[in-house]
Amino acid sequence: MTLSPFHLHCTFCDGKNTPEEMILEAIEHGCPEIGFSSHAYMAHESRWGMPRDVEEKYKAEILRLKDKYAHKIKIFMGIEYDWYSDFDISDYDYVIGSVHYIKKGDYFIPLDETAKHHKDAIKEFYGGDADALAEEYYGMVSEVYDRTGCDIVAHVDLITKFNEREEIYAETERYCHAALSACDKLHAKPVVFEINTGAISRGYRTTPYPAPFILDSLIELKAPLIITPDAHSKDSLLCSMAEVASMLDTRKYPYLTTMEEVLKISRKK
Repeated sequence: MTLSPFHLHCTFCDGKNTPEEMILEAIEHGCPEIGFSSHAYMAHESRWGMPRDVEEKYKAEILRLKDKYAHKIKIFMGIEYDWYSDFDISDYDYVIGSVHYIKKGDYFIPLDETAKHHKDAIKEFYGGDADALAEEYYGMVSEVYDRTGCDIVAHVDLITKFNEREEIYAETERYCHAALSACDKLHAKPVVFEINTGAISRGYRTTPYPAPFILDSLIELKAPLIITPDAHSKDSLLCSMAEVASMLDTRKYPYLTTMEEVLKISRKK
């Protein structure tokens, strides 16, 4: 089984390894392709977005490495573009669209930080109604293509990152309706959905995003899927990707493995 990782973070944002270290790890594993997707700059304070003055250095380094290792591996220069990012992304080979925050007034609720942030936000902004936060979140997810022009939709149900440790969001009728409605709306767009194993490698989950009921719906819709590691270090470069691939193989469901396939779906080629 040959797999290629396209959702990767390196030292230009919040990753632990340099792009070159991750490329060498991919070559060691026999990956035919690799793609970097550093977190895009956001005007509000973020501990993991690229500072604006770092972006050109990031692009220059990926292009340098693309040329240096062209005889060994295909390298793609991508970006993870958040709902609240705002700058030109036309130079990138591909874009991963994501929602990491909900803005309430001047406050940005961080959805990827801690369970406490979720609980406090549900109490303060939604009157204790977790489904209300979920409905607002999935409403944003449903428009992430329109907002970002992305090729790949990241971790559709990111808000469940902490649910295995302490349940914050239950799969109520309202919750499931919001999640599935977002997927239905996105499926009408030229996007690829990722099955994301990143929270597994960081110890938050034992299963990938999205939840089984969402994945079942995507499969029923015949939505294009790609397996991504959302890796922040070379040690997690291919985390659980083979297991997910085996699951999809068992279900006889085709998944994308190359960037060319992704870009054909997103009508870039």
